[in-house]
Formats: sequence, structure tokens, C-alpha cells
Amino acid sequence: MLQYDDSAFYFVALSFITLYIVPSWYSIISKVNVALFSTDEDIGAISRTSAEKQKAVELKKSSKGLKTLNSTGFIVNFVLTLLCSAIFLWLYFSVQSNGEVNSFDPFNILQIDTGAELKEIKKAYKKMSLKFHPDKNPNNPQAEATFMMVAKAYEALTNPVAKENWEKYGNPDGKQSLAVSIGLPEFLLNVDNRNLVLLTYLVVMVVVVPCAVWSYYSNSSKFGEKDVMYDSYAWYHHNLNEHTLTKSLPEVLAGSAEFRERNLTKSQADKDEIGRILARVKSHMQKPSYNHPVVLKGNVLLHAHLARETDVLSQSTGEDLRYMLRYSSSLIDAMISVCKHQESLKAALNCIKFGQYVAQGMWIKDSELLQLPHFTEKEAGHAAKGKPSAKTIKEYMAIPNESKKGLKEFTDEQKEDIFKCCDILPNLAVESKVYVDDDEDDNVYEGDLCTVAVTLTRKNVAEGEKAGLVHAPRFPFPRREAWWVALGTKEGKIISIDKVTSAERVVVHKIKFLAPRAGHYEFDLYVLSNAYVGFDHEESVELTTQDASALPEYKVHPDDAELDDEPTLFEEMMNANIEADSDSDEEDDSDEDDDDESEEDGIRELTEEDLKKRELQKARKKAAAAAGDDSDSDDDSDVEEVHAD
Repeated sequence: MLQYDDSAFYFVALSFITLYIVPSWYSIISKVNVALFSTDEDIGAISRTSAEKQKAVELKKSSKGLKTLNSTGFIVNFVLTLLCSAIFLWLYFSVQSNGEVNSFDPFNILQIDTGAELKEIKKAYKKMSLKFHPDKNPNNPQAEATFMMVAKAYEALTNPVAKENWEKYGNPDGKQSLAVSIGLPEFLLNVDNRNLVLLTYLVVMVVVVPCAVWSYYSNSSKFGEKDVMYDSYAWYHHNLNEHTLTKSLPEVLAGSAEFRERNLTKSQADKDEIGRILARVKSHMQKPSYNHPVVLKGNVLLHAHLARETDVLSQSTGEDLRYMLRYSSSLIDAMISVCKHQESLKAALNCIKFGQYVAQGMWIKDSELLQLPHFTEKEAGHAAKGKPSAKTIKEYMAIPNESKKGLKEFTDEQKEDIFKCCDILPNLAVESKVYVDDDEDDNVYEGDLCTVAVTLTRKNVAEGEKAGLVHAPRFPFPRREAWWVALGTKEGKIISIDKVTSAERVVVHKIKFLAPRAGHYEFDLYVLSNAYVGFDHEESVELTTQDASALPEYKVHPDDAELDDEPTLFEEMMNANIEADSDSDEEDDSDEDDDDESEEDGIRELTEEDLKKRELQKARKKAAAAAGDDSDSDDDSDVEEVHAD
């Protein structure tokens, strides 16, 4: 019997604390590294043109510096991590100094030096036994346990047999089974603290744990794919259909569940400000379908961004708009997924185009040239007049720099920004091919697995390089260039729609589908940018399928036909099980039946002559049993009679 100590608890506590502080410190160091040591490229704060400088400055303010760590979550986690780290160090040094799990040491129990003489042992035993005697410590289990340990220690040092057992096995009672210590602190096992322990256990198990589980479940159950709330998906399903137009999508996005708490107007001043902004952007808006304050506020703020009227926003409403734009990309992707589920190609394409307008801060009737830095409607109008004229962004990019219109009032630096932007804007070449995998025949038959391979080549990206960030100075967050590839029927049904996010110069995206029944088909292939307006590509994909009955008859090779007749592995296993079951049933029969069966089994391996001899012997036995005569002669006569019969 060993006295319980805290050594095992130290190891258990170290293990559990390590599980928390290691990932926590990793998270803290990562955030500090981003805040203090990250480069501008790491956070997307690059300024390739002067138009991007303000955006880069704002990104640095929000992503770099100690002020970015001034959040409640980070501070709470940092304090808890420091506290747990201090506890970890205390436990570590405790293990170093007294980390050996308690073992039976009679000298330590009697509180004497190792190797003490018998006189000193007896003196210590007498002193401690009187101190912890049960008669002097009634109703004290701890004193009783200590008294027993003192007696065992004295016995281990004075009794030759007990001493030998202790030296050999570490226990005066001899070899013992393995004992495992409990990883709990000693004070929890103290009888005096049992009420406190039970109360603490009750509070933790009945209050703390259920509340933590409920909090986690209530928060996590609100979110679906891509961390978009289920209420947002329900809202999109209700408002998106095949007749949805692009101009109605700002209101749909404004009603997302993620914005409802943020966009709740809390004072009359907020309502008045929204009214003033509405007056500025009303000409760009479709008549609202919902007059709910939350939806109306979000709708107005989004139109202020699209109409480039953000200069009228206060700091508070500006932060609200920034919050909406932060989550706009993932929410628009969720809107596209809902359209995909509804198989509505037109609505999905409108959602993609809406994402382009949000990225560039422009709206439906705006000129595509407004994507160029410093351009306004005035410069766009000049560029569309005269020769060479350019009404689209692609036409303007194709014009040599010295011949570009609309640059008369710009400085050399501003002109350089425009030329630089034209180099950044995508120059995409699209090629498509329809084929059937592993098919030597060029014909496509009903039910074949068809592949439409779409090859995207970025001509503005050099060999070995990758596409950079989108040039979107009015969108306050960095965006990666991506392309939506959609294949649909002429009736407007979606066959496939995927977002290609690879930044490589050449990207091949494959769309697979089963060939329809015999006939000639035309499909619409769309390649749309996720962030640029005017670079969308559309082409027709033709497919002619033939009836499967026109396929040549398939002839089975003779070797393959023989393989079909062979039993499968499953059939062999089943036959083996059946034979095993029959053998077990035979073992349960009588001894006489076993003898007969063993003889029958042996007959299968005998010749015809041996078979006749066996039949003759069996006939003799039967005749002898019937007549009750054991003589050989009688057996012979009985056999003859049997044969005669």
C-alpha cells in the first residue's frame, strides 16, 4: 500500500496544458508575425498604379502594426496562454525536482536518513505510531492510512523476510501486481474537501459543459458551406430564379443574414443619413422590393459603392459598407451555387457579372473604360469618339499607347498608370475541344462519357509566371484573379459551372457529362472573369451523337468466355462454407453412420474388385446379425443366401 501523491497529476496536467498552449502560441506568433514582420505582398498591399496607393495604405493600417492585435479575442487568448504557460513552467520544475511517482521507501516514511541504525528506526517508529495512532485520531482516515504505512515501513526494516521482499520487489509483502496512480491532485481525494469537490463537479458538469456545448452548437449550426449562414441560403433560394436580373442583385446581397445585425439602424441619425445617401443613389437603383430597414440600408450602401458615391458616407456607414464588401465574394459565390442548384444559367451568369461590378465599383450602364485609373465618363466619352475609337475595354487595350484617346488632360504619371493598368488587365485566349476518353473512334454514341476541355491562356502573363492580384482600387480588399467556366443548354439549363482559381499562365479545365440520345446538339460555353468587366467569352460547342445500336457487335474472346465459367472468389468461399457446414453436421451423427460414411469415402478411391469385396463383407455382417450366428461358415452360407435372393 503506497501513500498517494501528486506526481501522476503533474504529468497529466502537463499533457493537457501542452495541448492548449502549443497551438495557441503558434496562432499568437503567426498573428504577431503578420502584424509586425509581413511584407506588403503578403497582405496584398501593393500599389502598381497610383490609384492603388490609397487602397494599399488602408490595407497596411488594417493588417499591420500593433493596433491590429487590439481585439478582444486576441487579448483574452494571449492572457490565458501566458497564465497556462506559467502553470506549465511550475509543473515542469515540480516534475524535475519531485517527478518520480511515489514508491515504497521506509526511510522516507519514517522520516529518517537512509541507512539509519536500528535504534534510530525504533525511535522514529515509536514517535510516529503514537502520533498517528487511530485511537488518538478518531474518524481520520488519513491518519489511519499513515499509521499503516509507518507499520509497514518498520516491518520492512526490522523483519528479515519483509526486508528481503522490499529490497527485491520494492514491497515488504513480496511481488505485487502493477499499481497505477490516479492523475488527480491530492487535495481532491481529501475527505475534508469532498463537499467542495462535489459542488465543483456539479457546476462544471451541469452548468459549464452544457453551456459550452450549447454555445458551440448554436453558433456552428448557423453556417453551411463556405461559412455562409443557412439563413442566407434560404434568402437566396427565395429571391433567385431564372428571371432574376442583375440590377436586383444588390438588394438580394443586402438581405444576407451576415449583415442583419450590423445593418440594424439604431438611432434616428442613422435613418436620416441613409435617407440622404438614398437621395444620391436613387437614380441608379431599381425600385426596392423590401422596405425592411436592414435590407434597405444594405441596398443603399451597396449602390453608393457601385455608383462611386462613397464620399457622402460617414465613418460609421463607411465601416458598415466595408464590412459588407469583406464578405461579398463568398456570398456571391453562394448565390451562384444556389442558381446552380436551380439549374438557372441566366441567373448564375447575372450573379457572376454582379461580382464584377462589385469588384470594380461600377454599375450596369457605366462604360467599361471606368476600370482604368483616373478615367471618368468624360474621358470614356472622348475615347469612344474619333479614330481610333474604343467603346469597350478590349478595343482600348488593342490601340497603341501613343494613339489612345481621352488622355489629353492627364499628367505623364497618370498616363503611365493607364498604360500600366492595360498591361495588368487580362488578355485571355480560350480554346475548347469535345472528345470521348480512350476512344479510337471519333464518333460519339449515346451514353458515352464526353469531355469538354477548355484551355485558358493568359497572354499578358510571361512564361513561368503567374497572374497577380486583380487591379481593383475601389474594392478595399485584395482579390485573386479567377474565371468562371459554365456550360449550358440552349434552353438555359446548367450542365456545369465551376470557378477556376489557378493562377498559371495556361490552365486546362475539363467538363465531363454523359452524351445525350442520338441527335445534333449545340451548347453554350461561357468563360467569365470574377473581377473584371468586359472580358467575358462566349462560344458555341457542337456535339453530334449516334444511336448506341450502331456500335459494332462486341465479340467475346474465347479465353474470356472460359473465364466467365470459372467460379468467382465469392462463390468459392460460399462453397467452402457449405462443405464445412455439411462436415459439422456429419460429425453429429451416430458412430455407426460415421463408420459407414468413412467406408463410403474410402470406396471412392478403390478399384471395382475391391468394391465387390467390400460389398461382400457388409453382406456377411448383416446376415450374421440377423441369424445370430458368429461362425465363419454360417456367415458364408448367409452370404450365399443373400446373393441368391
